[in-house]
Amino acid sequence: MNEVAYAKINLALHVRRRRDDGYHELETLFAFVDDGDRLTATPTQADALTTHGEFAAKIDDPFGNIVAKALSALPHGKGWAVTLEKRLPVAAGLGGGSADAGAIFRMVERAHDLPEDWQTRAAKLGADVPACVLSRPCVGTGTGTDLAQVSDNDLAGCPVLLVNPRLPVPTGPVFAAWDRVDRGPMPTGSLRTIALEGRNDLEAPAIAICPTIADVLFALGDTEPFLARMSGSGATCFALYDSLVDRDAAAAQIATNHPDWWQMPGKLR
Repeated sequence: MNEVAYAKINLALHVRRRRDDGYHELETLFAFVDDGDRLTATPTQADALTTHGEFAAKIDDPFGNIVAKALSALPHGKGWAVTLEKRLPVAAGLGGGSADAGAIFRMVERAHDLPEDWQTRAAKLGADVPACVLSRPCVGTGTGTDLAQVSDNDLAGCPVLLVNPRLPVPTGPVFAAWDRVDRGPMPTGSLRTIALEGRNDLEAPAIAICPTIADVLFALGDTEPFLARMSGSGATCFALYDSLVDRDAAAAQIATNHPDWWQMPGKLR
């Protein structure tokens, strides 16, 4: 079986408060790009994981990788030999590991069906994993694991450009640097409305830790998208365009001006 681990972006990310359990109360709008890591699974006698691709070297312990943990969390026969092509940067705000786990869940669903408590099992692997299993637009609340689908997806097929300066930004320090100011709830409405009227409360603390993120946002803004924003806790930023021509021109401009930055063009699912 083959599956794409679709890159996750947060069209909006509102941090409301820090909870007593140490986690943060969030309101976020998840969206997914039609590209990402690639996984292949073949039935075998025991689970095995092989990694390759541009960012495979960033995975320190393949056997402790979230893909291996996802396999352990689900019944899927005797075993699967999984090959992971790591095309998304690590610690990048794209839910790369969570997207990989989500792809495993979808492959298990195709082969054996998922257990009724799949969402609980997914949440134990990471807050973004349940959304990444669905890989379609949804609103996440709580720690991001309580999901509600968005009925008005007026951004389906929207051209998007992802850009990362090849600098990892760990999530923990960014949340720790949040100023604890509640700037209000996430708006309601269609995807486009929520995205345009929403914000990412982690942008400022992430920029304080990794100032290059501000350079990425400025460079994307210079390509005249209708929205440019940081995803998750960074450092990847995204830009949304009204046409493929505009997106491709932006990709060419970024590649010329910043050839050392990683980028991925795509469309929203």
